[in-house]
This record gives sequence, C-alpha cells and structure tokens, in this order.
Amino acid sequence: MSFENIEGKAVPKSSFKKFEDGTLKEYGYDDVFKGKKVVIFALPGAYTPTCSSTHLPRYNELSASIKKEGVDAIYVLSVNDAFVMSAWMNDQDADGIDYLADGNGDFSEGIGLIVDKSDIGFGKRTWRYSMVVNDGVVEKAFIEPDKPGDPFEVSDADTMLNYLNKDAKAPQSITLFTRPGCPHCARAKEIFKERGEKYDEIVLGKDASNKTLFAVTGKTKVPQIYIDGKHIGGRDDLEKHLGL
Repeated sequence: MSFENIEGKAVPKSSFKKFEDGTLKEYGYDDVFKGKKVVIFALPGAYTPTCSSTHLPRYNELSASIKKEGVDAIYVLSVNDAFVMSAWMNDQDADGIDYLADGNGDFSEGIGLIVDKSDIGFGKRTWRYSMVVNDGVVEKAFIEPDKPGDPFEVSDADTMLNYLNKDAKAPQSITLFTRPGCPHCARAKEIFKERGEKYDEIVLGKDASNKTLFAVTGKTKVPQIYIDGKHIGGRDDLEKHLGL
C-alpha cells in the first residue's frame, strides 16, 4: 500500500450529509471549500480507540489556536454515516470542530486515501491523515506512514498547529475541582471565561467524591485549580497567580 503526494491537488467535488435539527441536510463542495481555508483530519472511524481518546480531543483542544492562524473551519472526516458522526461529536463535546460524513467513501476514494479494512470488519475506510485545504486545493498534507495497523505519528493537532505557525502556543491545560452552589468556584470559572480560556470541570458529587478531592489535592475546600499540571490552589491563589 502506498499513497501519492496530494499537495497541490484539487479535492474531489463531493457532497456530504449532515444530521441537523432532526433532519438530513446536504453540504456541497462550495459550502465546505469554496473561498475558504480549512483543516481536515481524517480517521478510520467514530468511537474507535485512538480516534476517540487522542486524535479528535486534541484537535478540539487546539481548535481556537488553529483558527487564529487564518483557518475558517476544522473538520473531522470519516467513512461513517451522518447519524453516527453527529452522535459521536455530541459524546465528545467537540464544539470547536465540525464533521464531514463520507458515508460512501467517495471523497476518500477520490483523493486516493481509501483503504480496505475488511480483515477487521470495517470494509473500506479512509487512511489516517490531516491536511490544509485552500479554496479547494491541498496546501499541505500529513499522511500517516505505510505501516501495518493504524499508525498515528504525523496527523495530530500539535503537528498541524506547528505547521501553521511554529511559534504558536497551545492553550493551557486547566482543570477545576468545584462543588454546586460554591460562589468561589463560580468566580474562578468566570475568570477563565473572561480570558477566553477553556477548562475541564470536575464537579464533586457528580464526577468525583470528597475523598477523590483530598486524595488528589490534599485539600478539602473548593475550588482547587490546576494549570498545566501545577496545583494553583483556590480562587484567591488563582487571582494572585494571574496578577489580578
């Protein structure tokens, strides 16, 4: 199995189905590509391990940083139907990206990156890759190497961001332990929202217990805040850390 260089090649004029507002809608070539700079990352299937645990989540995390580099939209593409792709995106809470359901594999075959995975019961699927498409023409492509299995070495979000701007900084990784009704927790979240920074929230009583809070932080009060793996502390500590 080998793949040709697709850089400088026009993408297929395929259409895609979208499941929106309870109905199937069609998005054509012009809707996705005409006059736009888009990033597409393709993967073997929704709900599959690497795709769900790493590939899609990291693109979602870096979506704002990628779009700052003049990218109009980021799409995840797979040979799945629109119902599956829509459900997967909802499960992933992937609000920074959109999907292209290449249900019949027409786009993947047209661009020369379809593979036969019948040996594992998948049928024909797209190979894993990412690319920048400018007004329908592939500017840059990161195609995974021709190796057995499902290699994941070059089509990741960090590689894409580095290509778009080698000096671009990935957003901070922020996690908050909170409790419903806690005013200090609300203020901490408000601070991050004002700064345009996303965070992961672990709600005590829903996502974790008080025992978990103490085991992880050594503290019993909330909020407890972590930035890039560093324990910041509570709301006052956050304001001091940020110079507020």
